[in-house]
Amino acid sequence: MPNYLTKEKMQEIFKEYGGSATNTGSTEGQIALFTFKIAQLSEHLKTNKKDHSCRRSLLKMVGKRRSLLKYLAKKDLNGYRALIAKLGIRK
Repeated sequence: MPNYLTKEKMQEIFKEYGGSATNTGSTEGQIALFTFKIAQLSEHLKTNKKDHSCRRSLLKMVGKRRSLLKYLAKKDLNGYRALIAKLGIRK
């Protein structure tokens, strides 16, 4: 586990977006977790421009988040709209 993501922070994210701290399988919680990780990796890449393995993992996370958002939009459109507004993903 990366050093920027502590167990407490992960539980806090899932509690806020997934319903409870132990509901790690919820789509909303996973999307929120990917959003947090993407923001952290983006900050890392601003200072370390040549870290290509980090860039690759960032692109993989963006793709996973996109597929989860696509699934959520098909399953629950109102929940999708509320989540992207809360996370501030789409502009």
